[in-house]
Amino acid sequence: MNKSEKSIQPSLFVSDDIQATAREDLPEGVALIHHAFDSSAMLDAVNTVIEAAPLRHMETPGGSRMSVAMSNCGSLGWVSARGGYAYSHIDPKTGLAWPAMPALLRETATALAKRAGYPHFAPDACLINRYEAGAQMGLHQDRDEKDFSQPIASLSIGLPAKFIIGGLKRRDAVRSIDLNDGDAIIFGSAARLLFHGVRPLKAGHHALTSDTRINLTFRVAR
Repeated sequence: MNKSEKSIQPSLFVSDDIQATAREDLPEGVALIHHAFDSSAMLDAVNTVIEAAPLRHMETPGGSRMSVAMSNCGSLGWVSARGGYAYSHIDPKTGLAWPAMPALLRETATALAKRAGYPHFAPDACLINRYEAGAQMGLHQDRDEKDFSQPIASLSIGLPAKFIIGGLKRRDAVRSIDLNDGDAIIFGSAARLLFHGVRPLKAGHHALTSDTRINLTFRVAR
């Protein structure tokens, strides 16, 4: 355990036992960790990012409006427009660099990735997704990064969601995984390019996020 993990362990992790990871018949390369972090502290850090880089509904290359509202922090941010998907150093909404990734977010993601078997994960991008009732993420592969040997770490705050993960082809069968507040799912190695998505969010109320779910997706983009 490195120094940064020791400094955040008491406030972030409910359990320091890797056996708290729920396998639940997951594909090889996927780790699901329930109650993995202090979502209240994380949400405070997320809100500082959103103040500088407001959430927005991006447009797909086909011209559709995404149902999920997004922002980014880190040296790179993921953007979508009619011209396609890409990572950019500049927020197209503000014309400024994306906000720096708060240390709490970065250290939490790297510590969780280490627990999941990815000890060298050092994300340079964090995509912030806000789901409202009915919002969803269709099946897709994350292919805009340069190094597929690096995993993706996804952290959930607020309302529960149904995460779906399939195979290497869009038509492959999918399995559904319940994600609740404080849960983390990390996927890499053999699972890095599996199709995945999120079912339409059901209406509800959460003490931290009211009628929404916040998802933080950490990547090594460059």
